[in-house]
Amino acid sequence: MTERPRLAVVGAGPAGLAAALAAAERGVRVTLVDAAEQAGGQFYRQPAAALGARRPQALHHQWRTWERLRAGLDRHRAAGRILHLTDHHVWCVARDPAAGVFGVHALRGPAQEEGVVVRADAVLLATGGYERVLPFPGWTLPGVVTAGGAQAMLKGGLVLPGRTAVVAGTGPLLLPVAGGLAAAGARVAALAESAGPAALLRQAPALAAQPGKLAEGAGYAARLLRHGVRVLTRCTVVAAHGTDRLEAVTVAALDRDGSLRPGSYRRIRCDTLAVGHGMLPHTDLAETLGCSLSGTAVRVDDEQRTDVPGVWAAGEATGIGGAALALAEGHIAGRSAAARLRGTAPDPRRWAAAGRARTRLREFAAALDAVYAPPAGWAERLPDETVVCRCEEVTAGEVRGAVDPLGAGDLRTVKLLSRAGMGWCQGRMCAPAVAGLTGCPLTAGRRPLARPVPLGVLAALPDTDTGLPETGDDLAEAEVGRTAAEVGHPVADAGPPETD
Repeated sequence: MTERPRLAVVGAGPAGLAAALAAAERGVRVTLVDAAEQAGGQFYRQPAAALGARRPQALHHQWRTWERLRAGLDRHRAAGRILHLTDHHVWCVARDPAAGVFGVHALRGPAQEEGVVVRADAVLLATGGYERVLPFPGWTLPGVVTAGGAQAMLKGGLVLPGRTAVVAGTGPLLLPVAGGLAAAGARVAALAESAGPAALLRQAPALAAQPGKLAEGAGYAARLLRHGVRVLTRCTVVAAHGTDRLEAVTVAALDRDGSLRPGSYRRIRCDTLAVGHGMLPHTDLAETLGCSLSGTAVRVDDEQRTDVPGVWAAGEATGIGGAALALAEGHIAGRSAAARLRGTAPDPRRWAAAGRARTRLREFAAALDAVYAPPAGWAERLPDETVVCRCEEVTAGEVRGAVDPLGAGDLRTVKLLSRAGMGWCQGRMCAPAVAGLTGCPLTAGRRPLARPVPLGVLAALPDTDTGLPETGDDLAEAEVGRTAAEVGHPVADAGPPETD
C-alpha cells in the first residue's frame, strides 16, 4: 500500500485551518503545527477552558464559521487525518533536496526549551501577520499596548487592560477593539483615527463591492454610538504622559498635508492606550526557505504556491486582508497541495467560488490600504530623544545619525551603525519606524532563526546540512514526541467550506 503524502501546515488561524481541512479531506496526512494552546489564531482566539467563559461568542463575529472550522478539525483529528501539535513554536523550516522532504523545527512547551522536528513532503505557511508600531513620546509607558494586544487580553484572558481607554492609530482593527473594550465594561474615552471621511469616499466604489464588510463596519459604529464612544477622525496621538504608568494622552487634529493643526491639541485622561497602525505579514520562515517576496508579503501564484517547490503560503503572510480572505486562500492552498502531492494537476474550477472570493477580497484589502495609511509626516515630528528600538534603547536621534552624517542607505547598515534592531525581537517591532525615520525601504531581513533558540537545541541537531533525521519515520515520530498517528482512509470530496 502506498503511503499517503504528508503536509505540514504552520499556523492554526483561519488560513491554516481552511488549508488543513481541505488537504485532509483529499487524502493527505496533515500535521498542523501552532504556537497557541488552542486553534483559531488571533481572529478566533479562545479563552482558556479554566476561565469558564459562559458566552465566548460574545467576543467574536463570524462565530458560525469558527464552529464549522472547529467541528471539521475535531472530526479529522478523531479519524487520524490531522495531527494537531499545540504549543509548538516553529523557529525554522529546512528542506533536504536529496531526500525531497522538509523538516519543521519547533520548540515545544511554554518554556520553549525542548526541540522537536516534524517531517513532511510539503509545507504550507499560514504564519499570519503582526502589528505595525510607530513610536511617539511616552509610548514605552506601562499602560500603552498595541490594539491587537488589547484585543488578545480581552479574548484570551477575559481581562481589560485598564478601566479608561483611548484607542488610537489607523485601520479597521480599531473599531472592533474599541467596541469590544466598551462592551466589556471599560470606558472608552475616545477613538482617534488618523484617516478621514474623504479617504473613504475616494475608495467608495471598491468598498461598496463588499456590502457585507460595510454592514460589519456599520455594526461596530452603532456599538460605539450605543456606548457613547467619542470618535475623532483625522486625529493622531501626539504623546502619552505619566510617571510610573500611563495617566493621559495628548491628541491633535491633522491638516491635509499631515501636519498638526494649531490649537487642536487636547489632553485625555486614561490608564490605557491601545494603539495600532495596521499590520505587516510574518515572512521569517518563508524567507529562510528562499521564497521570493512581493513588497513585504510572500509572493504566490494562483494556487498559492511560492516559487520554492513544495512550499505553499496563505493568509496574512501573503498580504494583509482579513479572516475571510485568509479562509479563501487557505482553502485554495490546501486543495492545490493535496492534488500536487498526489501527483495530479489541480483543477481550478473545483475552487472557483473561493477564487472569486479571493479576487474580490484582495481588491477590498487594497482599497483599505489606501484609506488607512499611516499619517504623513509622523517621522519628522518625532523628537530625537524618543526611544525607537526598545530592545537596545536606541533613540530617534541615533537612528537619524546613522544616515546623516554616517551615510547609511539601507536598514541593515542603519542596524550596524546604531544597533536599532539588534535586540531580542531582531527589528520586528522597530523596523517600520526605522524605515520611516531614515527613508530606507522597508525590506524584510532574512534570518536563519525565526525566534530565539536555546544553544542546547541547536547543539542536539543531527550533523547534517538541514538538521533533519536520517533514519526514517520511526525517528521522525519520536522527535515529534511520539504523538504521530497513522491516518485513516481518504474521504469523499466535501467541497469548499462555507464562509460568512
